[in-house]
Amino acid sequence: MQESEIFAIKGKIVGGIFALTTRTFLLQIISFSATVVLTILLTPEIFGIYYVVSAVIAFLAYFSDIGFAAALIQKKEEPSDDELATVFTIQQLLVGSLVLTAFILAPFFANFYNLSSSGVFLLRALIIAFFLSSLKTISSVLLERKLEFSLLVIPQLLETVGFYLVAIVLAYRGFGVDSFAWAALTRGIIGLLAIYIVSPWKIRLGVNINAIKQLLTFGVPFQTNSILALVKDDLMTIFLGKILPFTEIGYIGWAKKWAEVPLRLIMDSIIRVTFPAYSRLRENSAVLKSALEKSFFALSLVIFPASSLLILTVHPLIYIIPKYQKWEPAIFSFYIFTIVSIIAAFSTTSVNAMNALGKIKITLILMVLWTVLTWTLIPGLVPIFGFNGVSVAFLLIAVTSFIPIFITKQIVHFTFIAHVYKPFFVSMLLLTGSYLLQQSFSNIFGVILSVVVFTILYGLFLIKWYRQDLLTYMRLIVS
Repeated sequence: MQESEIFAIKGKIVGGIFALTTRTFLLQIISFSATVVLTILLTPEIFGIYYVVSAVIAFLAYFSDIGFAAALIQKKEEPSDDELATVFTIQQLLVGSLVLTAFILAPFFANFYNLSSSGVFLLRALIIAFFLSSLKTISSVLLERKLEFSLLVIPQLLETVGFYLVAIVLAYRGFGVDSFAWAALTRGIIGLLAIYIVSPWKIRLGVNINAIKQLLTFGVPFQTNSILALVKDDLMTIFLGKILPFTEIGYIGWAKKWAEVPLRLIMDSIIRVTFPAYSRLRENSAVLKSALEKSFFALSLVIFPASSLLILTVHPLIYIIPKYQKWEPAIFSFYIFTIVSIIAAFSTTSVNAMNALGKIKITLILMVLWTVLTWTLIPGLVPIFGFNGVSVAFLLIAVTSFIPIFITKQIVHFTFIAHVYKPFFVSMLLLTGSYLLQQSFSNIFGVILSVVVFTILYGLFLIKWYRQDLLTYMRLIVS
């Protein structure tokens, strides 16, 4: 790979992360504000129903693909028209079968969870939205391969705004669970129309046997990883929905959602950009090493202070926001999930790098380990700690998340501690000081003052130690 190509990829990596992070930040503001409103208007039980039904649809989604989309992104050469048509055709055959099966089994699912007619309508609405989402695959893949994330963010922004706008309006008007159903349908339609506007692809059906053989080499192990993730996470949610009240499922979902805000803010953007980018750079070990180190550096700069600010503000805000004390039982789980999400940010980046390098069998073994631990620890700890046992189990499993970092380090020979320790220690120091400051006041003023002080001091820290790095990134973004 020539130096000019490497520079171009570097620019697209930074530009892509900037575009996605900017989009994610905007989406998080929308999501944060909308979720606060929804958690005021709706009960924990309604959120519990939504989380369980969403997990069922996620369960189906994992079987709608056999890793072909990831194989197209990871592929060195440009995918041919036959490969694109093959992936689209096979995926739609799988999706069509799953949608038909889901509609037939909807009454059984409703009886199993004692769902009302609104719960059944939500299930069917999410099934339709799942089908609409499957039609976006090829257009999204083509943008990701080109690292054109500035275009990819447009449909995501539009569909998120549509979802929350409809959900809030209907929740305010008393639609309850139906609010999520109509919002999901709106998101599916808007997202599909938008992606074909920014990335037109003429739908073509056909199956090429040679294309299938080539794509299956990477696709099957990759999708096996995804299915194990499904068994580990979404199937567990479905299981918990049967043994715990929907209200407690709502507490778990609330705690996990807020704890993962920093992950959604920065890690998703880095993962989305770096998988295709690492795939392009895997033959140049020096550049790949630098790219990985910069990924960990960017994560540490954001994940530590953002998580610290959440820990600092969530508990007092429960007493300040009207009708929000109903979520207080979830606070303990929130704190535990926050620690887990910090660890997950770095381990997921390492797993992502191994997948891009073709080490899919190693990540498959790790996923088997995490799945076994999940299904061993959660059923064992929930009877002891109640719904909080879920977060405690996640924390114990997170201890093993350092394994992929160690393995990736042996392959790429990057440095890890040197790029993360300063933001970590500064964030912990500022968290402690800001908490003590906050305790000096008993109202909203104390919360605002602690956040302002934390933010200003952390900004000064960035300028003092990382001014040159930040200027370099800004030049790349501008160029």
